[in-house]
Amino acid sequence: MTATDRSLELINAAAQAAADKLAHDIIAYDVSDVLSITDAFLLASAPNDRQVKSIVDEIEERLNKDLGAKPVRREGDREARWVLLDYVDIVVHVQHSEERVFYALERLWKDCPQLELPADAEATRGKAQEYAQAQGPDGGAGGDLS
Repeated sequence: MTATDRSLELINAAAQAAADKLAHDIIAYDVSDVLSITDAFLLASAPNDRQVKSIVDEIEERLNKDLGAKPVRREGDREARWVLLDYVDIVVHVQHSEERVFYALERLWKDCPQLELPADAEATRGKAQEYAQAQGPDGGAGGDLS
């Protein structure tokens, strides 16, 4: 089994929306062979809670406006450290960079095929590491340490 055309359409729109809001390390996996509840996962991260929320809001707005898709479930809004949008066909995970490193969802899904994403989304790979290095060992002056 492979991700449906609808799932791929949702993944690509969500990935582009995340890239437009400067998400880091956007990646998608076809999990249809190992999970019966969804076809694909999209992972993205951001260095602070406000940006996580902004990315999530943009994904939700874009998928609703452009594709008529609304999530059946949205979790993690309060702290905005890890927000999950469940569209049934796809599940979007937007994590604070610290949670992304700690939970390392990529390790769980590394055996699943990666999905090709729009060029803007592909260009975000490695951005979290670049950001962390630019902030320095103490989080940088004025860096968000919450």
